[in-house]
Amino acid sequence: MKIVAVTACPTGIAHTYMAADVLKKAAAKLGVSIKVETQGAMGVENVLTPVDIVSADLVIIASDIEIEDKNRFLGINSKQFPIETILTDVEGILKKHLF
Repeated sequence: MKIVAVTACPTGIAHTYMAADVLKKAAAKLGVSIKVETQGAMGVENVLTPVDIVSADLVIIASDIEIEDKNRFLGINSKQFPIETILTDVEGILKKHLF
């Protein structure tokens, strides 16, 4: 299984990177491959390529704001969640939507 994710928060500082970190840790624990793009105070980092996106079993958008270039996920299995939901129940979310 493979996941790609985008994380973003209104200030682009703490929660953007905290969400990316918990997603990576939970994916590793569940034996799932993941690549996370962050859209934070440092700009867009670890940009998802078209190949990353189309080869993913699931796209997770963890954001409380509109993310940049959201249209690249049209027609792809994607789910959007508030940052708080990712921070508090990331394993539950992954299990529900992957297995």
